[in-house]
Amino acid sequence: MNQQVSGFRPADIEAVAFKSVMRNVAGAVSIVTASHGGARAGLTATSLTALSAEPPAVIVCVNRTASAWPTIERAGHFAINVLAARHQSIADRFAGRGGFKGDERFGEGDWTQLVTGAPVLEGALAILDCETEEAIERHSHTILIGRVKAIREAETEGALLYWRGIYGKLDETLQYGAGI
Repeated sequence: MNQQVSGFRPADIEAVAFKSVMRNVAGAVSIVTASHGGARAGLTATSLTALSAEPPAVIVCVNRTASAWPTIERAGHFAINVLAARHQSIADRFAGRGGFKGDERFGEGDWTQLVTGAPVLEGALAILDCETEEAIERHSHTILIGRVKAIREAETEGALLYWRGIYGKLDETLQYGAGI
């Protein structure tokens, strides 16, 4: 029996179709940051995954064409700043909206450091300050495995999510829309 599943596409999937499908995966919005040689850099990411609790380790994927990649690659460390809904404008800055690059992206919010020297956002919902344990190049991205060296957790408030090209707020009410 040779039955076709509705919406099924053959193995030669185009990038546009793949991106369209992946827009259905909601993700917490984070800022991945690093510093090296006096330069700070960062980018917006939704590709954070816990790898291990013992030892504490995480995985984040970074596109090697991102303007922040050279600094992240050289630094040997990175911080993941999980954003609250009130940080939507900071997420936009680090996504390159408004043309912000490099140190300009840090023009909003209060930034400090924990253990590794990577910039961390005061008031982020969660901060994972990591030493780069391994960097695995696959296709257009590098999979960074980070050994967590320090953590910080903020008071409970709504998390910033990204789904189908729009921001959402995850809290007791679960809201989606352009203006959260």
